[in-house]
Amino acid sequence: MPSPIKFGTDGWRGLIAEDFTFPNVRACAQGVAQYLQDRGLADRGLVVGYDTRFLSDRFAEAVALVLAADGIKSYVTSRPTPTPVVSYGIVANKAAGAVIITASHNPSNWNGFKFKPEYAGSATPEITRILEDNIDQALRSGDVASMPLEEATRLGLIEYVDLRAPYRDQIAGLVDLERLKSAGIKVAVDSMYGAGAGYLRSLIGGGETSVREIHRAHNPLFPGLAQPEPIDRNLGQLSRFIRKAGAEVGLATDGDADRVGVADETGTILSPLQTYGLLAYYLLEIRGERGPLVKSITTTRMIDRLGEIYGVPVYETPVGFKYICPLMIQENALIGGEESGGFGFRGHIPERDGILSALYILDLMVRTRRSVSQLLGDLYALVGPHHYNRVDLRIPQGLKETILDRITNDPPTALDGDAVAKLDTTDGLRFDFEDGGWLLIRFSGTEPLMRVYAESHSMKKVERLLAEGRKLAGV
Repeated sequence: MPSPIKFGTDGWRGLIAEDFTFPNVRACAQGVAQYLQDRGLADRGLVVGYDTRFLSDRFAEAVALVLAADGIKSYVTSRPTPTPVVSYGIVANKAAGAVIITASHNPSNWNGFKFKPEYAGSATPEITRILEDNIDQALRSGDVASMPLEEATRLGLIEYVDLRAPYRDQIAGLVDLERLKSAGIKVAVDSMYGAGAGYLRSLIGGGETSVREIHRAHNPLFPGLAQPEPIDRNLGQLSRFIRKAGAEVGLATDGDADRVGVADETGTILSPLQTYGLLAYYLLEIRGERGPLVKSITTTRMIDRLGEIYGVPVYETPVGFKYICPLMIQENALIGGEESGGFGFRGHIPERDGILSALYILDLMVRTRRSVSQLLGDLYALVGPHHYNRVDLRIPQGLKETILDRITNDPPTALDGDAVAKLDTTDGLRFDFEDGGWLLIRFSGTEPLMRVYAESHSMKKVERLLAEGRKLAGV
């Protein structure tokens, strides 16, 4: 039987009790243990973290007990902890990597298994292939040992850690937290019932700045949310809360807080592409930094334009930080980002960090004394208007190849009256137009979804392109 465990754009995810089971999680842990032993890293130990999902703490414990049976020490978080905080825990503990039990933004009936190697970023495709082979071997052999918790604790193979302090120290070296505390701005935060709850308030609250938070409680059902993904359709409550509270900005983090969502002072939700544009503008223009920009194929052409204006190179990758991360390291990139709202920064770990992204947005506002809507206007004045949207369509897995083959074998030469200048097949099918607009059809690496993306100079044009995309796919 083939292994049911395949890593997508960031780790393996499955339905709880159907695919995501204790035997499968233990097999994943054994695969990681084998990876560490084969590379002589086992004596450095592994950080093990988890989010707020159903049984995440128990799954994390199961991972630690398998590692203990292999003689590998685990630094287990003592509470639900954001992915970027766990990843920085690798640096803080000089560990060989981290395992994080999280399904990130997926619906509540999912959970997942992420592995972060010793460089504290997403595992590369080469590493995930090795892990998949190791896991497959563990599943086939059934040779997965687990040590009792009492024995593992007595032998010092499990140490419970609180990673908040080292993470705070790291963040304080990247952004002036005292300046944000004393700025006197009103901030609304939606933690989406996730592991990021309380972080922004603890970092910049307690001064003149007001931080009010919704969905902070621990509730693995994510009530009122289709899923903890900080995009427009899931942030209606944040939008209303901004208007009710008179907040100047809204900030949201996803289930494991490695992604960010931003809303302006009117409650209007920015697209992740607009957020990326603002973050790149902040680093290049306001902080005066220079360095390469890395983006996934689904991300805004505003980054290309900023690269031209500020004289820095821009690199494009397939979707997933497993592609962005190694390029950020290789090129010492200033920022790496993707359409899902995940951004990583030079001087930090090569990992998406929704908390730091949110702080950088606040710092941009404070330094310029401009609102989010004004800043977006400044950005558009510089790079021109860019509008974007995405639709997700649930598609039976068997139709994936049929749809891709049909479009590839007979690609359109024009869409919505514009000639297709280029067909890019780096990841899915992207149709590029001469005016910088584009339409992309691709399938999710973690869910049974087909995604249709479009960016253009007006929202009406975007919606027409999305309709063309659906028509092409026959759905």
